Amino acid sequence: MGRRQRLGEWGETVAVRYLARRGYEVLRRKWRCAAGEVDIVARHNGVLIFVEVRTRSGNDPGMAAESITAAKRARLITLAGMFLESHHLPADTPWRIDIVAIAAGSYGQAVSIEHIPFAVETT
Repeated sequence: MGRRQRLGEWGETVAVRYLARRGYEVLRRKWRCAAGEVDIVARHNGVLIFVEVRTRSGNDPGMAAESITAAKRARLITLAGMFLESHHLPADTPWRIDIVAIAAGSYGQAVSIEHIPFAVETT
């Protein structure tokens, strides 16, 4: 596993812990299908939440959040629909897409964590 992959794995672990401390129930990590992968699937207050985790070295989590392209946003919406369908969930199941952006400092410390609910417009 390369440095970038290790950083991504670490960031997802940090995001899972962060969400759990805030009352989110983490249902799946790294849910995969033919169209791609969702980093985290969670539930909070009756809403299914698909979480894209962006981890970058440095002090600015904003640069991680800004790295989500239009194509990635479209893929996340597709993946959310495929998750709902594959789990036989009703079409009216409430859901959203969030981003958790993490700035990683030295020695495996999160310099900052930014949680952006409703980060991807789904309608």
